[in-house]
Amino acid sequence: MKVLVIIAHPAIEQSTVNKAWMVEELKKHDNITVHELYQEYKEEIDVKREQELCEAHDRIVWQFPFYWYSSPPLLKEWQDKVLTYGWAFGSNGNALHGKELILAVTTGSGAEKYRAGGLNHYSMSELLKPFQATSNLIGTTFLPSYLFYGTYGATKEEIQKSAKEYAEYIVTPVS
Repeated sequence: MKVLVIIAHPAIEQSTVNKAWMVEELKKHDNITVHELYQEYKEEIDVKREQELCEAHDRIVWQFPFYWYSSPPLLKEWQDKVLTYGWAFGSNGNALHGKELILAVTTGSGAEKYRAGGLNHYSMSELLKPFQATSNLIGTTFLPSYLFYGTYGATKEEIQKSAKEYAEYIVTPVS
């Protein structure tokens, strides 16, 4: 299985978790293509190249820190420009049908803040529903997200453990 990890982190060098996932783990795997949007694009997104990358992989992962209850802006722009009518959806838009989509999301605060009665009032599952709706529209199979809560207080050991678990999770076929 070929996995494409699209990383959308505007400050990856300052990141603890997203950077560790990418540098310490993902780049070790031959069947994982790491694609950093903020490193790749300062100007216009190359839509054809992005579509070809997606077509060449079986599983697509959108990896990002949770920003204002969504993704960083470049991932949203990527979705708007790459997931076009006639390619990703619409009567002839079936290029991604049969592929799998996973979200890999980090939050600064702990899991207890993402539930009914918590500071954010909603679970991550609820907050990520627009991504699931997008997956439904483009014909991908939406797999459970890989979530890391509490990046601000995470220990080096917790981050290293999560990096290994994350890499294993995204390459493991669904049974």
